[in-house]
Amino acid sequence: MTKLKAELRDRNANLGDLRKAGMIPAVFYGKKEPSTPISIKMVDFLKVWKEVGESSVVSLETANGPIESLIHDVDFDPVTDNPRHADFYVFEKGHKVEVDVPVEFEGVSLAVKDLGGTLVKVLHNLKIEAMPKDLPHNLVADISLLVDFQSQILAKDIKIPAGVTLLENSEEVVALVSAPREEKEEEVKPLDLDAIEVEKKGKDEVPAEGGEVAAA
Repeated sequence: MTKLKAELRDRNANLGDLRKAGMIPAVFYGKKEPSTPISIKMVDFLKVWKEVGESSVVSLETANGPIESLIHDVDFDPVTDNPRHADFYVFEKGHKVEVDVPVEFEGVSLAVKDLGGTLVKVLHNLKIEAMPKDLPHNLVADISLLVDFQSQILAKDIKIPAGVTLLENSEEVVALVSAPREEKEEEVKPLDLDAIEVEKKGKDEVPAEGGEVAAA
C-alpha cells in the first residue's frame, strides 16, 4: 500500500505561506470520519499522484495513526499546473467503493495502421465498484479490435479484474476509428477564349469623346 506522510494542520494557518514552504493544504473526510485539515509535502504528493491517481488506496501517515483513503479531488493552479489543494476520502472498512478508473489504450489498430484512420478515444475513465484492496490502477482497452471503420470498443469489451464490477453502461462506446477525410480537388474550369476575345474588343472600342466609336 502506498504511504504518504501527512501533518495535521491548523485551520487558521496561512495557506500562501504553507505553499511557499513546499507544502500543499489538504483534508481527509468520510461518512464516519470528520473533516480533518492536513498538509503534505508537494514533492511527495506529486510522486504518489503520478503513481496511483484516484483509484488506489493511499495510507495517510498522521500523528494519530495511519488513515486509509483514496485521493478524491485535486485542485490545480491554472497557470503553474501545480496542485493547490487535495481531498482524501476515507472509506469504510469492509465496504465497497465507487471510483472512476482511467482507461489505457494498448495494441495496434489495423484501421489506423493500414487504412489511415484516426483513433478516437471517446471515454478516458470507466466507473467501477470494488473493495479497496481490489481496486485496479487502470483498465486496458485493446485497440487491435478496431480492424475497420465500423468496429467499436464498448465498455463491455474491457477486461474487468476479479472482484470488480463495471458500473458504466455496458453499451457505452470507449473507442473507435474515424475514416480519413477525402480532400476534394478544386475544379479547374477551362478557359473560354471567345469570351476573352469579346472582352478585349470591348475595351478597344471606346467611344471617342462626343462622337462615334473611334476606329481602332
